[in-house]
Amino acid sequence: MPQEFYYEDFYVGQKFHSLGQAKVTAEEIKEFGTKYDPQPFHLDEAAGENSFFKGLAASGWLTAAIVMRLRVQSITVAGGMIGAGVEEMRWTEPVRPGDSLRTEIEVVGVRQSNSRKEYGVVRTRTLAFNQRDQVVMRSTVNFLAPVRPTT
Repeated sequence: MPQEFYYEDFYVGQKFHSLGQAKVTAEEIKEFGTKYDPQPFHLDEAAGENSFFKGLAASGWLTAAIVMRLRVQSITVAGGMIGAGVEEMRWTEPVRPGDSLRTEIEVVGVRQSNSRKEYGVVRTRTLAFNQRDQVVMRSTVNFLAPVRPTT
């Protein structure tokens, strides 16, 4: 079982690399687009060719969901990773069918929670890369991590 991290285990400059990669398929792009972001360039190759993206492109929200999966697979926070806000999310390159995504997460801040003393707030900067090492998404995200219980 992977190490469970508590607030005290996080420090500024700490880095986590995704344990694996996520391969994105045309079917997944279209299915997500149909259900959550029904724009032509997320639904159909031909429509994508005639768009800003010049081809089928994943919704940024699908990319964000894939990055979230890679995040929780790579950092096991005791009790689960509780979201505490997104400060920034930027999509910098389109994600295409066949792309393999990986993440690099850096801890850029840690502090005790003001409202919940049993938690700390961990601020992270995440870069998501495709197989060509292009950054496809960057984000700054905060999450809560429990303070290690005293025994």
